[in-house]
Amino acid sequence: MLGIVGALLAAVCYGVATVLQALAAGHTARSTGLDPRLLLRVLRQVPFIAGLLLDSAGFVLSLAALRQLPLYVVEAIVAANLAVAAVVAARVLRLRLLPREWAAVGGVCGGLVLLVLSAGVQAPVHVSRAFEFGLLLTTLALAAGAAVAGRMTSGYGSAVLGFIAGLAYGVVGVAVRVLTDLHPAALIRAPAAYALVLAGALGFLSYLTALQRGRVTTATGPLVVAETVAPALVGVIALGDAARPGYAVVGLAGFLLAGAGALALARFGSLEPAAAE
Repeated sequence: MLGIVGALLAAVCYGVATVLQALAAGHTARSTGLDPRLLLRVLRQVPFIAGLLLDSAGFVLSLAALRQLPLYVVEAIVAANLAVAAVVAARVLRLRLLPREWAAVGGVCGGLVLLVLSAGVQAPVHVSRAFEFGLLLTTLALAAGAAVAGRMTSGYGSAVLGFIAGLAYGVVGVAVRVLTDLHPAALIRAPAAYALVLAGALGFLSYLTALQRGRVTTATGPLVVAETVAPALVGVIALGDAARPGYAVVGLAGFLLAGAGALALARFGSLEPAAAE
């Protein structure tokens, strides 16, 4: 139950942070390519700093949840941050959510209820060094892909960067799941620890750049798919994640319902003021 509460609070933190960071990114000079200096520019904006603090809190909460729950449960709950972002944006930016968007919010909530019912406690899993090095190599490959996508001038660049950001966040989730020894001396020797740090930074920078290049919906839709589905598959196939006995169908239904609702919000929701329409 503590893991579920932590994941839900993480979704709230991420959702509010998304609104704040989208506002900051929209008021910051555009970068050329995947430019780390973009982080320095947005750090001058108060909304971004507030969003960063909320992101940090959400990250810690999600880490705690990943130590106790299957990857597919945590990732689906965290994806519910889009429902939070939609509701917060409606209040802060005075946007009017359409009926289909309210239906998507309801779908996310219904899916979360099913996931909570199906969630079983997962023990830390021990993996080989080769698996950990695989996470690190995957992160480096994603960084190379982000560098290429950062130079794309079409609207596809934003979507590709969002997808890469989602995969990078997925690497973070898997890395947390396989780090069983959190003693500093053990972390220094663990390739998964380096993958976690690099993937987290890459995901953050890629998503921030994607927010500048296109609409929030264009960047967030691919992110939701990659961040939710990829680590869930790794968890089930390679790490032994499973639902409570007899609740596999309930867990699958909850995952699909929450994911579809989040994707619908990413497709139809917008953080742009209604006056811009």
